[in-house]
Amino acid sequence: MQAILERQKLAQLTDGSPSAAVRIDRLDRAIGLLVDHATEIAEALRDDFGHRSIQGSLITDVAGSIEPLKHAKKHVRRWMRRDPRKVSPAVLALLGARAWVDYQPKGVIGLISPWNFPFNLTFGPLAGILAAGNRAMIKPSEFTPRSSVLMQRMVAEAFDETELTVITGGSDVGEQFSALPFDHLIFTGATSVARHVMRAAADHLVPVTLELGGKSPAIVGRDADFDLAAKRLMFGKTLNAGQVCVAPDYALVPRDRVEAFVDALQRAVAGMFPTLRDNPDYTSIVNERHHARLLGYLDDARTKGATLRVLGRTDEAFDDRRIAPTVVLDANATMDVMREEIFGPLLPFIPYDGVDAAIAHINAHARPLSLYYFGNDRAEQERVLARTVVGGVTINDTILHLTMDELPFGGIGPSGMGAYHGVDGFRTFSHARSVYRQARFDISAMLRPPYGKVVDRLLSFKIRR
Repeated sequence: MQAILERQKLAQLTDGSPSAAVRIDRLDRAIGLLVDHATEIAEALRDDFGHRSIQGSLITDVAGSIEPLKHAKKHVRRWMRRDPRKVSPAVLALLGARAWVDYQPKGVIGLISPWNFPFNLTFGPLAGILAAGNRAMIKPSEFTPRSSVLMQRMVAEAFDETELTVITGGSDVGEQFSALPFDHLIFTGATSVARHVMRAAADHLVPVTLELGGKSPAIVGRDADFDLAAKRLMFGKTLNAGQVCVAPDYALVPRDRVEAFVDALQRAVAGMFPTLRDNPDYTSIVNERHHARLLGYLDDARTKGATLRVLGRTDEAFDDRRIAPTVVLDANATMDVMREEIFGPLLPFIPYDGVDAAIAHINAHARPLSLYYFGNDRAEQERVLARTVVGGVTINDTILHLTMDELPFGGIGPSGMGAYHGVDGFRTFSHARSVYRQARFDISAMLRPPYGKVVDRLLSFKIRR
């Protein structure tokens, strides 16, 4: 890995900042890989998960990866333009001084991608990485080995190792990878792992972008259309069986409307999944460890007094690590399901008596990656927005803020740092180099000793209220 990194750094220094044409060619090659291998990608993901919706994978990991690459291809020439800035004092401009910002490639970017959307969370960040003119080394998750091997083969088909390469291996390889002296490192995954990644990167002062997770709340307003809100909420909770970093983790529901909203969720699940067993659209939990973890959450909640409400058909047994969407009523802070990020199709309910109580509950916990609000009361919407600090928000739906190419995506605090997508990704993976060009007239003479009356007059003008 160290040798590959050194070759990439040497190639970057030798070739210099790539032209727009080179960047577009690299983006085109990445798009071509996803188009040409779409079926293989969906099949590899299905095999890695035990079962994963083929169409779901084509939506999230193929089409959802192509769009940011196309967006970058369309806009990269504009993003690369020199950004003129004003000089101060303004008289300097009249004398010929100029200032601007150049967006330079940082160099070689390390990219650690997770198992839940291996291709989307590799090729999505690559849109900004390649548009910014960088080279990259990719470390995909060992939890999805078929996808990782396919990704390695795909990238080797279209890119020289000095441009882009994929490193496979287990957690030991991941530890070594995160300690390499990259010019920037982006990690998507669990907050607990991110702490180790950040410590490793600190040894070389490598700047990091961390896309993590946390317990993303969904507030159901009193005036929300319950049936529509339930459909949209369960879309976010059942996509990839809830194995999504921005999935709604728990629902804050008006206390006197809890049963009504459970009924609405039941109708929503029945509409999407008339049956869950052998349903090609419903995904399994990725492995036995995570399957056992989720069942443990349910057992813990039941033992501590929760009422579990299984959504959909209740007469189905599963033998392929599927778990039915399940509402956890009477949830409390002692339960694992409220202490840990769920990453599965379980939805605890927290009843509230007024929106301020819902806001207070959110603010009493770590800042989440996402927040969802359902309701049409604009004043209440604005109150929620003004009084919460979260990574991103979707109003009257779930997850879709993540899909907007023109919106930055990122967390805050324990849910992450830094952001990417669109021009924000381009700038994250670029160095904004400031340049000042002095006028031909020797303006700076007054700043050099010996000082005299001219400097005294200048200081008296500057040092005032």
